[in-house]
Order: sequence, then structure tokens, then C-alpha cells
Amino acid sequence: MAQNQLQFDFSSRNALITGGAQGIGFEIAKRFLQSGAKVIIADYSAEALAAAEAELKTFPNAKFARLDVTDRASCQALAESLKEPLHILVNNAGITRDKSFAKMNDGDFDQVIQTNLTGIYNVTKAVFAKFDPAQPKRIINMASVVALYGNFGQTNYAAAKAGVVGMTKTWAKEFGRKGFTCNAIAPGFIRTKMTEAMPKEVLEQLTAKVPVARMGETSDIANACMYLASDAASYVNGTVLSVDGGVVL
Repeated sequence: MAQNQLQFDFSSRNALITGGAQGIGFEIAKRFLQSGAKVIIADYSAEALAAAEAELKTFPNAKFARLDVTDRASCQALAESLKEPLHILVNNAGITRDKSFAKMNDGDFDQVIQTNLTGIYNVTKAVFAKFDPAQPKRIINMASVVALYGNFGQTNYAAAKAGVVGMTKTWAKEFGRKGFTCNAIAPGFIRTKMTEAMPKEVLEQLTAKVPVARMGETSDIANACMYLASDAASYVNGTVLSVDGGVVL
């Protein structure tokens, strides 16, 4: 079981986490709040936002916003609502519509590309001018190990996440001179509500493929995110950090 032993101080930082009301995004948002940051938790699901707000009611620095990353007007409205300069952006929002290529329809493909790839462009484009010009700036994009080796039944998802990797590396080159670092995290097989609903035998088969012989925890991804957002990673730029227990080896 992963332990949250890394200590960071983000008390002078403002962070925006998309897809931040559930799963990996929620854990990331919670860790930033625990480390003193002001955090805008943006999510498409009103139900998830309400649950997150109830769970995080002890954190006065938590703000909540409804966001559709596929809708540029929604992204622009969120940007215009930001009252303070931004320091950290975690582009975490994503969906899956898994099917083999033969069974995948155009909607399955388009929705995943629009959310997981175009959505990152939409959000970053909308809030880019909101970053604090006088402070270090961090953009962290959520990729996936499937971007690195593909996966059966995930033509749409693997293509989108591979696009995220290319976008991240391009932004690292373009934005570095402006005080940004831009990196990606490639999670492996992570324990979430979605995976916990899978049949036990399927979970066991998947876990058997991981060299460290366990599923990852949302805290494993949050730890990586905290590091990349911190001053300790000020010279890390354009990297894809695989957090997968070695499954890509």
C-alpha cells in the first residue's frame, strides 16, 4: 500500500485540477489542499462535485466549478471566473469508451479524442493568460501507459493519450522560456471505483502482469503530481513519468 510520506508546501500556489471531483483527480486535489494550496476542482459531473465538496468541507481553500472540457465556452467561462493568478494546472479529465476497432463507432472515437486530447488543449488555451508571470508555472497532463505500448480495445484512448504525450513535449519546448515546465504522468493499472467493480479473476490477471505484483493506488499518481509541481522538479521538463509498477518494461 502506498504511503503519503512526501511533504510539500504549496501554500503560496493556486492550482486548477480538471476531473478533480473523483478518482485520481480527487486524490490529487486533496493532496494539494493538504499541502496548503488554493485549489479549483473542476469536473463535468455535478453529482461528483457535490460529493467532493461534502468530503472536503474542512478545506476553505477548495473551490468547485462545473466544467465541460469539450466545450470551449465552458472553458472560457471558468478562466474568466479565476480571481487569482494560476500557478499549477493538472489536466486530468478523461473518459473511456473501450471497444475493439471492429465494434467501435464514430461517436466512441470522437468523444474520447474530444475529451482526452482536445479537452486539454481547450482548458490550457483558455487559462494560459491567467498564469502568474512572476512565479514558476507548472502544467501536468495525464497520459497513460497505453500511449507507450497500445492496448487491445482502446484505439481511441491510446491515440488520445499518445497525442497528449506529443502535446506535452511540444509545450515543454515552447513554454520553457516563459517560466513553465510541462510534463506528463502515465499511470498504469490504478485502483479506483471503476477497477474495483471488475471481476476478481480479471483483476488478478491484470495484477499478475505488473512486476511489483500490485495495483497502483491513486496516491501513487498524486505523489508523482506533487513532485512535478514542486520546486524540486524545476529542471524536469518535457518528461513522461510512468507510474505503473514496471508494466511497460
